[in-house]
Amino acid sequence: MLVKPQNNANSRTVVRLLGRLLGDVIREQHGQALFDRIEEIRRRSVGEHREGAVDAALASVLRSLSLDETLLLIRGFAIFSQLANIADDHLARRESHASDLGPLQRLREQCDLTSPEVRRFISEAVLTPVITAHPTEVRRKSILDREEAVSELLDKLDGRSRLTSDVMEIEAQIKREIRTLWQTRMLRSVRINVTDEIDNALSIFRITFLTQIPRLKRRLARLLNMEGPIPAFLQVGSWVGGDRDGNPFVNADTLTYALTHQSQAALDHYLGELHALGAELSLSQTLVPVSEALLGLAEAGGDHNPHRVDEPYRRAVVGCYSRLAATRKTLLGAEPARAGKAGADPYTAPKALQDDLAVIAQSLAENGAPDLAQGRLLDLREAVDTFGFHLAVTDMRQNSAVHERVVGDLLAQAGVCEDYAALKEKRRIELLLAELANPRLLRSPYRAYGEETLKELAVVDAAARMKSTFGEGAISQYVISMCRTVSDMLEVAVLLKEAGLFLPGDAPRSTIRIVPLFETIDDLRNSVEVMGAYFDIPVIKTLVSRQGNLQEVMIGYSDSNKDGGYLTSNWEIRSAISRLLELGSKRGVAMRFFHGRGGAVGRGGGTMLEAIQALPGGAIAHGMRITEQGEVVSSKYGHPVGGLQSLETMVAAAIAADLNRGADHLEDQFGDVISRLSSSAYEAYRGLVYEAPNFNIYFRQSTPLIEIADLKIGSRPASRTPSDKIEDLRAIPWVFSWSQARVMLPGWYGVGSALSAEIEQAGGADRLKALYAASPFFRTVISNMEMVLAKSSLPIASRYAELVQDRDLAKSVFARIRAEWHACYDAIRVVTGQSALLEHNPGLAQSIRLRLPYIDPLNFLQVELLGRHRAGESDPMVREGIHLSINGVSAGLRNSG
Repeated sequence: MLVKPQNNANSRTVVRLLGRLLGDVIREQHGQALFDRIEEIRRRSVGEHREGAVDAALASVLRSLSLDETLLLIRGFAIFSQLANIADDHLARRESHASDLGPLQRLREQCDLTSPEVRRFISEAVLTPVITAHPTEVRRKSILDREEAVSELLDKLDGRSRLTSDVMEIEAQIKREIRTLWQTRMLRSVRINVTDEIDNALSIFRITFLTQIPRLKRRLARLLNMEGPIPAFLQVGSWVGGDRDGNPFVNADTLTYALTHQSQAALDHYLGELHALGAELSLSQTLVPVSEALLGLAEAGGDHNPHRVDEPYRRAVVGCYSRLAATRKTLLGAEPARAGKAGADPYTAPKALQDDLAVIAQSLAENGAPDLAQGRLLDLREAVDTFGFHLAVTDMRQNSAVHERVVGDLLAQAGVCEDYAALKEKRRIELLLAELANPRLLRSPYRAYGEETLKELAVVDAAARMKSTFGEGAISQYVISMCRTVSDMLEVAVLLKEAGLFLPGDAPRSTIRIVPLFETIDDLRNSVEVMGAYFDIPVIKTLVSRQGNLQEVMIGYSDSNKDGGYLTSNWEIRSAISRLLELGSKRGVAMRFFHGRGGAVGRGGGTMLEAIQALPGGAIAHGMRITEQGEVVSSKYGHPVGGLQSLETMVAAAIAADLNRGADHLEDQFGDVISRLSSSAYEAYRGLVYEAPNFNIYFRQSTPLIEIADLKIGSRPASRTPSDKIEDLRAIPWVFSWSQARVMLPGWYGVGSALSAEIEQAGGADRLKALYAASPFFRTVISNMEMVLAKSSLPIASRYAELVQDRDLAKSVFARIRAEWHACYDAIRVVTGQSALLEHNPGLAQSIRLRLPYIDPLNFLQVELLGRHRAGESDPMVREGIHLSINGVSAGLRNSG
């Protein structure tokens, strides 16, 4: 997420402050000569961008650096980019506070938030950001901690009186943090593992979600004129520890670890809040009446301290604390550091704790202290209602090919079918439905199963245990990657049946919702046919009915983009959603969509507000789930205030979209135009990526793909298979590599050809301008491409092309990339009526211009080091420099993966 600062002068001021302090640290540690060298490069790079011309002298200076100086320069520019991000985020928070108009307040000015439509949405919809472990966050937790400290000091600088002594002291503290940042290793020394990823996600849950979701719900309740906790429409989800697709290190143990530690985080948060609440509620019954229910709760609490004999609220809270401490021991095997009263009965479910807290709140409200029920107590009630004892709804995910092999093994060992993989789809469905109707299990302790089968069975067994231990909400969805057929979904039902999560009988029931993920262009196009056939199966009709007649479908942005290009991916996603909504309406099934987006535009990235506004009417009626991953997680949720703003934006955008459903009549007015554009863009994109001879060689040699795979930034392998085909490469390294090389190809390639062809037709330019004016969807597509093109650089991309050994291949492919870039650039200006990119968004344009002079030298040095490394230079400092430069470029671009 690249923040759009509104006051560029303030942005420059904060960036200059942080840059000056960083410069002081470098000068003090490494001397004036090195500082002068770095400053010379900075000035030349800034001048190059100001003049719009390549400075040959800058290239010469960069080549003259020693390896030690190169690494220090890379560190300096990378850290500056990180500090610029902090400045942007800080200013965005400051401006939000200054305006006193957050997204919800602005929405209230446009519509009646107390309307029945809004209340219905809050009551029926579920909005869920889902944290994933997809590896594009290259920064260590230690680096993120220091950045957070600098951010908090900048906030303090705003909040303190402007006495010179105060300012000097805070600036000194900022400098200390920057010095620590400078002296902290930027790269991980060992590869991160799954438990590390779980722990990193937990830090985000603690920093933002546990505290800010209750705060946001309380804010919304005021706007809705609702009292007490409002429905748990805003939840948090996680794939970390349960997403096995292509990751051999995720298993039953990691799922158990994730759920156990999530529960610990939630319970410890509640215990801390109860302890603080007990200190606050010192009300004496000699001064204020209390309810009989409250007195009963106080008596049952077991607190006989004579100093609190007249303080029933405190005694009641002590009882709640003791019961929750006993719950912690029951669920996790250990009491908290601050033990409760001995002999307390544990809570059997979050509802029991909610009921006790409601008794306290009701007594306060009825006996002269309603405001005391609205502060910490209400936040705690909202938290328990939202997070239960499980904190995050953890999904399981696996590839359909794995399910096919595992079910095949089970069927073969049970003597049901010797070669399941050889069966046609119709026969597979018949066989699987027969198994779902049969009460006996397929597996037997007397059979020898393959390692893969044992692993998958262990996962569903663990899921059953976790649901039993931490509640039904702990695991609610099973996502099927590369889902293409009805049998792909029925195979999962069979696996769930083996763990008791699917119960056969006259009224079959599944405690897990089976969620197909349609990822490729063909899969999106076939999704309605597949889901229609699925819904027509009698047992599935019963199953969906018992799950509230709600079906969730996940839509893959990343792989559809890699498969068909940016415009076609977005259009086919929108078309699939529209057709699935129509199917659901005909079948009486409510459809909720799970959007598998990444940070980069080539993976569905862009602003949340625009993305939600671009959805077809009705797509948000029952809520939405959306993946949050990589560097976007820390950017959006790494600071509690910024996290609150991100969550509030999601909520406000969803409410507005639901109220304005059907406002984008794209299909009715311009369906033929956008279909024609999509077809043309698809042809151009596929013509390069999948049809140009040896394009995969060009890609692998002209980007740091191999070196990115060597970075210790995630537990997941870069490819699903050992193949070097583009088809088998994961979308994340595909997009991340193009970002590093400043081509950004997945975010625009093919669209220039499509727009240019339309413009050349009679009236084509006017049609596109009308489409741009009328359609939020098309405006979002163009807006995201503008940002991508503004961050790309053909001169720098040409340097990466020089890494390709086959010079003829490099020239031919890069010539096509260059021509398409210019076609896209020119066409966007025609469509938007701008003379330059981002002319309509000067804040974003300024922010990008501020960063590029610090990113470009990193790219230049990365190319130099890549050349030396690939030529066989074995100095480990070369490899370190490459990885540091990847870190720096990623920080500067922000949404690169």
